[in-house]
Amino acid sequence: MPMSRRALAAAVVALVLPLSACGSGGDDGGTTDASGKVEGDITFQTWNLRANFKSYFEDLIAGFEHKYPGTHVKWVDQPAEGYADKLGADAAGGTLPDVVNVSPDLVAPLARAGLVLDLDKAAAKYRPEYLDAAWSSHRVPGMNGTYAFPWYLNTGPLFYNKALFTKAGLDPDQPPKTYDELFTDALRMAEKSDGKVATLANVPTIEDFGRYGVPLMNEQGTGFAFNDPKGVELLTKYKALYDAKALDPQALTATGESSGKKFLTGAVAMNPGSALDLGNFKKNAPGLYRNIGITDQITSTGHVNMYVMGVMVNSRTRHTPAAVAFAHFVTDARNQMSFAKKVAIFPSTAGSLDDPYFTKEDGTDETRVRIAAAKSLKNAVNYTPVLFSEQMKTALRNEVAKALQGKESPQEALDNAVKAADRLLQQG
Repeated sequence: MPMSRRALAAAVVALVLPLSACGSGGDDGGTTDASGKVEGDITFQTWNLRANFKSYFEDLIAGFEHKYPGTHVKWVDQPAEGYADKLGADAAGGTLPDVVNVSPDLVAPLARAGLVLDLDKAAAKYRPEYLDAAWSSHRVPGMNGTYAFPWYLNTGPLFYNKALFTKAGLDPDQPPKTYDELFTDALRMAEKSDGKVATLANVPTIEDFGRYGVPLMNEQGTGFAFNDPKGVELLTKYKALYDAKALDPQALTATGESSGKKFLTGAVAMNPGSALDLGNFKKNAPGLYRNIGITDQITSTGHVNMYVMGVMVNSRTRHTPAAVAFAHFVTDARNQMSFAKKVAIFPSTAGSLDDPYFTKEDGTDETRVRIAAAKSLKNAVNYTPVLFSEQMKTALRNEVAKALQGKESPQEALDNAVKAADRLLQQG
């Protein structure tokens, strides 16, 4: 699944923005009118999905072609590695497929270059079918419109190791629910283990600042604002964790995969995850599985973080009615529900999360995680700003590392990260 292996959106920016500067817009052969007859040949591109879901997409396409005689959908699938580079090259070369699987950060530069159909104009009648937050997730600050149908969502709980909590003298049935409790428990864990067991394995990301209640951008969407006092407060607390070894010493270079391995081996007490992880624990770490605790994401806002995938329509497609109809077909309630039952993701369509599949307990941990995640998604937020590129994420990570190592104060680090992000934003 592409969700955990996001490609470098910077490649899209670099290749596509020259088109925007030339005012290319969407005038070369395309039309925003989706009301005509649904017919013609279109190309549909997915992001690293063929290997595991070939039959699903073949059946999906066959169903669409049966519903709309005179249509033909060519399906292409690109690997996770280099996906953004491929999008950028296709956009620059005029070979962007008619319908494309994107994430909000990837659709933004394409929309700014005029290469994406505005669904608020071309497909507004479908708007009520989707969750409000999901539909708005593909809006771009500074632009009017929505630039992709929301597709599947994902979120997950915090897993924790009950045995490590018990060893530290913490109640294994009372995991931290607030940031204050988290930081207090983490320091206790480090003290009781002589620094051998950290509670967390990752430095704070833009999503963490969002969950903590830090304003990420100004109201106009023209600049970043996470260097405010609340942002400094969060980074200061992480610095205290790092100094006490309550934050894993290797967190500065950690990846999601390496953090997961730390949790599997008992070197880290808590780790975010999804229902997919439970099978991995059961197979590869049965001792951990027997001691696994499951709790909600910690947030100061009352809204958990969600990841969103979407399906955009090329504004230059020669077959706008067919492309819009197919993008809607892929993401309608029936097909999203079918896809959700094949993999641990969640539909973005209104009412789907009330289905018994997401509400009815059967006594298994997998179902408990799925039900809890589905409930939290009803008012979840995609905290990563649409305009926060991979380059900006790298700048923030580098500055956070300097603060944790004591090379800069938390205020200096966040000031520098905001300056770098604003500079990159202006270049765009």
